[in-house]
Amino acid sequence: MAKEDVIKQQLKVPTQKKYAFQMLVQLYQERLYYFARKMVVTHDDANDVLQDSFLKAWKAIDRYRGDASLYTWLYRIVINESISLIEKRKREVKMFNQESIDYRVAHIKTDPYFNGSEIERKLHEAVLKLPEKQQMVFNMKYFDELKYEQISEILETSVGALKASYFHAKKKVEEEMLRLV
Repeated sequence: MAKEDVIKQQLKVPTQKKYAFQMLVQLYQERLYYFARKMVVTHDDANDVLQDSFLKAWKAIDRYRGDASLYTWLYRIVINESISLIEKRKREVKMFNQESIDYRVAHIKTDPYFNGSEIERKLHEAVLKLPEKQQMVFNMKYFDELKYEQISEILETSVGALKASYFHAKKKVEEEMLRLV
């Protein structure tokens, strides 16, 4: 039995629920952090998104129906929290889309927690310049190596639409990388 299946069973038992949720956090926090980090860019914002996401999940765990995997369910919460934080930051500084992109790109360039090479930094900059939906699809497919079926379940979009979105995102990233290098 997979770890997630065991956790699902334990979440149904009142005396084991808290422990099971802690196991769930341990199991997925790193992967979810890195996804949030690609969306919101800064370490502190990614930590905030993750904390808010797990708090939201804990409050809603009794309403979790089990239709999707726990990972898919948590991923969706992290996406929503990431988008909410990005929109909040835009409102705070009254930024428009291009200004928001420029702001996040500037953070990548000065982020002390970023430990990738210069080419990886440029790749992240190129991804940040994608439209929001393409950015999510690209991050999930390229970085997180999710299958289209998983992404479809998370984003509630058809596989065909995702393939088209990824194709366009990949093309834009390639063009931007050629421009940056």
